[in-house]
Amino acid sequence: MSTSRTSPRRGEILAALRAADAPLGVTETAERVGVHPNTVRFHLDALVEEGAVERQTGQSSGRGRPPTVYAPRPGMDRGGTRGYQLLARMLLSRLAATGSEARSAVMETGRAWGRFLVGQPEPYRRPTPEDAADRLVRLLDELGFAPDAEDGTPPTRIRLRHCPFLELAEEHGQLVCPLHLALMQGALAELRAPLTATGLEPFAEPDACLAHLRPAPQQPAPLQTAERHP
Repeated sequence: MSTSRTSPRRGEILAALRAADAPLGVTETAERVGVHPNTVRFHLDALVEEGAVERQTGQSSGRGRPPTVYAPRPGMDRGGTRGYQLLARMLLSRLAATGSEARSAVMETGRAWGRFLVGQPEPYRRPTPEDAADRLVRLLDELGFAPDAEDGTPPTRIRLRHCPFLELAEEHGQLVCPLHLALMQGALAELRAPLTATGLEPFAEPDACLAHLRPAPQQPAPLQTAERHP
């Protein structure tokens, strides 16, 4: 969150700079806002660090170093509120209206992102079921699902105790939950893991969803050929 949004004083200083016809120095800004210059200097430094304001070198009126002045950084205000959840709802509602095609589209998307997010494994290396399950759990943890793998070697179920898209899943579970399942499938496929995710039970327990794992068919690691040089 941008600090200028949580500091009314910082917002006043930024507004004063935007209302000015030219960049302002610390003293000029302090006069317009009505606070001590040291207070203004502190907030200006913070605004520069946030990227909302930029320092410039003013015109010198005589001997000595030219003054430092401040101006709002050109461009859209990045300190405003965001509506990503609303955007997601809008896109999901439109996708849901396409009918049966929607599920296959989100499954394809989930698998593609699962392959991307998990990262490529080492060449010629196929992880053990335990390694694959551990890698999947770590990915789910990074994404905010608070996973808890059941006892087992490897685990056959993973409890997801947190949903980072909870409100969207409650409204559009027929799309969001398959997306999560496909993401796990894509990650395991990218790892060439001897495991696959076969199902996801949304809200199977009062405080968790359940992802189910089972052994995958054995597949040979892809061969890599050396480049030929003339």
